[in-house]
Parts: sequence; C-alpha cells; structure tokens
Amino acid sequence: MAFTADTLRLLDSDGSLIRNDRTSEYLPLIEALSDDQLRDFHRQMVVMRRVDVEAGNLQRQGQLALWIPSIGQEGAQVGSGYAARPQDHIFPAYREHVVGRIRGVDTMRIIELLRGLSHGGWDPKQHGNFHLYTLVIGSQTLHATGLAMGLTLDGKTRSGDPERDEAVVVYFGDGATSQGDVSEALVFAASYQTPQVFFLQNNHWAISVPVTRQSRTPLFHRPAGFGIPGIQIDGNDVLASYAVTRTSLDAARAGEGPRFIEALTYRIGAHTTSDDPTKYRDEQELEFWLANDPIQRFEAHLRGRGESDAFFAELATEAEDVAADLRTRTLALGVPPASDMFAHVYSEPHPLMDAQAAWLEAYEAGFEDER
Repeated sequence: MAFTADTLRLLDSDGSLIRNDRTSEYLPLIEALSDDQLRDFHRQMVVMRRVDVEAGNLQRQGQLALWIPSIGQEGAQVGSGYAARPQDHIFPAYREHVVGRIRGVDTMRIIELLRGLSHGGWDPKQHGNFHLYTLVIGSQTLHATGLAMGLTLDGKTRSGDPERDEAVVVYFGDGATSQGDVSEALVFAASYQTPQVFFLQNNHWAISVPVTRQSRTPLFHRPAGFGIPGIQIDGNDVLASYAVTRTSLDAARAGEGPRFIEALTYRIGAHTTSDDPTKYRDEQELEFWLANDPIQRFEAHLRGRGESDAFFAELATEAEDVAADLRTRTLALGVPPASDMFAHVYSEPHPLMDAQAAWLEAYEAGFEDER
C-alpha cells in the first residue's frame, strides 16, 4: 500500500516541508520546535535502530528468548512519543521500544522481560506513565479506554488547561484491528467521549497475513462507524506523527472526544526473531518502504536546515556506545531469585502465595539434602 491523497504528509520524500491548505493546520506546531528538539527526534530514531539490531543479534546468540524489532517504525513512534505531554498515559503493545525510552524506560527492562527475568519490566508511575507491554493482541486498548474513562470520572481532564489535563494514547497494530477487544474499546471510548487517542501503526503485516486480507477499506475509515474521527498519516514522517498526535491529544483532553490515527508504516524486519518474512513478503513492496525510510528522510530534512556533518558523526558514535553498553549489561545479567515470582502478584500479602513460596523452598532444599 503506497501513500494516497488521503495520507497526510508534512515531509516530502526528499525531506522538504510540504506547504498546502491541508498541512497549514499542523505546520505552526512544527515551526515552534527548536533545533535541539528536532535533533532529539533524530537521535532517538538512530539510537533505537542501532539498539534494535544489537538486541536481535543477542537473541540469535542465545542471550534472549525473543526480540520484537521495530525497525522502520521509528518515525511513527518517536513523533507520537514526543507529542504526548508529561502527564499523559501511554499504553504500548510490545514493539514501542523507543516510546518507552522517551518516557524514561531503560531498554534493559525490555531485555530482561524478553530474557524471561521479569514479569512486567517497570513501574509505570516511575516511568512517565508508560504502561506495561501487552502481548495479548489488542487487549491494551481496553485497558487504555478504562483508564481514560477514569480520568473523566476523577476530574483529571477537560479543565481547559492542556498543561494539566491528562489524556491517553494507546498503540496497536493492523492485526489488532481484527480483534473484538479493539471494537469494544472503540464502543466505550465513543460512548464516554474519553480523552484518548487510538494510534494504529499499520505496518502492513499481522505476522504473515497482509492488511489487504484483513480489511477491504483503509483502516482509518473504521472508527467512523463508532462515531470517532479518523485520520491517515504517513507514519514514516516523524513530523506528521508529532503534529497530528499532539493536535489529537489536545482535542481529546479538551473534551472533544477520542481520536483515531492510522500511521502508514512498514515492518522492515521480521514480526519477531521467530519469524522469516522472506517466506511471504513481496520484495518490491519492501523496496518501496526502504526508499521511504523515516531516518533517511529526516536526516535529509535536518541537512536542508543546515545541520552539520559533525552532528551525524557524533550521533553514530553515540548509537554504537549505547548498543555496546546494552550488550555488556545483557551478558552480565544473572538469574533472579525464585522468590521474585511470588512478589507483586497481589497488592497485599496473600496466604496462597506464602504457601506456594514455602513449598518451593522446601522442594529445592530437598535436592540439596540429596547432594
């Protein structure tokens, strides 16, 4: 699926800004960004791609049970991640590594999760309201909608102050739109006019099932049936992702109801490290999306603004250093104590957990006696 007249783009393929009647609503937000903010957009995309490659290599070397790549989707994620205000809540699926990084989650927490050393990975309250990964496809849309309903009931939104009012953004993929949970979330979001943005990363593949088989119409048309406005953007355009998500979140927090964004992007790599996309994917389709790489396009934009070669060289070094540090720390990971599996199952001490922990301790002690 290529971009169409419906697809909002702020950056052309050569990295230049597109100025027309449709983009005029969003360009002031882009023009208000400082040079440092624009550099940060690029830094996060470049560093995460290098980390992504390193984590994939670690999985191949037996250091992780699984890795879920996000290569090619950095523009959609970085733009929307920076669009959320500090008080907002973010509900990821399981591929939003760089959004977590933006909100203060050390990528090692994701490494530990996919190595089997952690039940959840992090405390959302301590990491910018970035909630836990959800591998049950689409269920996070219900979690997000429930919290958004709660924000309204608790009076934490719709005061008219965008610096204080809270909103919610939830990420999901094109495959999740075929799940009933997503439709149910849209029903409740529309009914309660939640302060919420549904951010669909349409990367064109639900493992090996193409989006054209899942839907005969563009997915951004789907929310209209629930009474929710939808828009389709070029998800490989980090500036469009930022401007449309910021505008949509602020409309939602102001009481205008939920919004739906379909970000057209592409999963350049495999669905996960257990997948082989060469078995089902058209190479010509892949070539189209490689030519629309979000990092290359934004680099062209920055260079057009006069960014120096030194910045890009320093950034390449930084990305290598971050990846090397990730490898070092991953190789140094030990095995957590077995008692960790009983912690935080319930908010308060629970006799069943105590009994199971005692049984396991006695069971393991029995093996020590035999030795």
